[in-house]
Amino acid sequence: MKHFFSSTQWTFFILANIVVIPISIGFAFGLSQMEITYLLQRTFFVVGFTSLLQGFFGHKLPLNESPAGLWWSVFLIYAGFAATGAKSADIVLRSLEMGILMSGILFLLLSTFKLMDQIKKLFTPLVTGTYLILLVSQLSGPFMKGIFGIGYLSKSFDGAVAVCAIITLIFSVVLAKSRFKFLSSYSVLISLAFGWILFAIVGVTKPLSLEVNEWISFAKPFEWGTPVFDIGIMLTSLFTSFLLLTNLVASADVVAKVTERKEKVNYNRAGFVMGINHIIASCFSTVGAVPIAGVAGFISTTKIKEKLPFLIGSTVIMVMSFFPIIMAFFASIPVPVGYATLFLSISSLIGIGLREYTHIFKKEHAVSIACLSLMAGFGTMFIPAEALAGLPDGLTSILNNGLIVGIFICILLEQTLREKQGSPSVEKSL
Repeated sequence: MKHFFSSTQWTFFILANIVVIPISIGFAFGLSQMEITYLLQRTFFVVGFTSLLQGFFGHKLPLNESPAGLWWSVFLIYAGFAATGAKSADIVLRSLEMGILMSGILFLLLSTFKLMDQIKKLFTPLVTGTYLILLVSQLSGPFMKGIFGIGYLSKSFDGAVAVCAIITLIFSVVLAKSRFKFLSSYSVLISLAFGWILFAIVGVTKPLSLEVNEWISFAKPFEWGTPVFDIGIMLTSLFTSFLLLTNLVASADVVAKVTERKEKVNYNRAGFVMGINHIIASCFSTVGAVPIAGVAGFISTTKIKEKLPFLIGSTVIMVMSFFPIIMAFFASIPVPVGYATLFLSISSLIGIGLREYTHIFKKEHAVSIACLSLMAGFGTMFIPAEALAGLPDGLTSILNNGLIVGIFICILLEQTLREKQGSPSVEKSL
């Protein structure tokens, strides 16, 4: 019974993290409701299957895959280009397929030549702490907009949605902090069900549409068509790939600490599986998936450190993809409920990031690097997208993301200062 509830909570945690992205991408590219449903199906299949690959053969941690936020931003940027008529949505989607495919091949090459350990050396406590704080900062905007109902039923603030979401948020925090282990361990699952019911009672859920062409079906490859080459998207994809490696290392590092894992994570093996996972995502016309750091917050909140519930939850997600009617049903989960129930898990990453900082604040130059990186990252988040419209595509995708800018500056400054210092004690302190 313990594994049943833990696995169910893992299932809903994974589900809550993957529903929003394919729906928003489908909307941005003007896909029909049926096309979005099948995009969800492919996403569920890829996430479930690739999570199992990582769990059994890659990093071997209770760390699920989820559509990458970086790929999400790239998709939305190029959806904007398609909307202007510069390129057709069909060609853009096929070009993005090629970009994700080449990204997967790059991961395979880096892992085959055992370069992952060299990349791992870049992720000191300073970089990891900066990554987590910038990650939560970047997610805070979408989370607050989601909780306030902006873009859910209307483009403006929705009072009824906001009240229900805030009640759900408070309910989830109370459960997570409860003295009763059952309530605290399964707070995410209970809160998700509570919020969904509350939204239904108040009448702020979207109409449930269960119209599907078939009861059982399997995800079909290359639904967007054969991949095509586009130099702008290719350069953007290659740069994004290196940043995703930082995501893999940072996420696995944090989850390994939270689960108190004794065995060292094999990053070459995890990177190789990540390459396979991206190739699978390209073949099934969906967003490339990566391990998400938010799992550390989820595990810290629920205290579920065993790997078996994660493996079962990933299997359930994959099996769900075979039933389009289930996809249509779960796609009806109010997005604000997902944001509200995950709010505590995501916000707890700030605490983990601050604890990472305690290892490096004995050195004044480390404090300066952290301040400069955070300032640059936070500042970039406030630059309007239209202000960057005249820049090259690759540069736009970088400057549109404060997380990318902050981490890049942090790594660059730390490596540069470390080289100038030339002292083993400096490296040890970082």
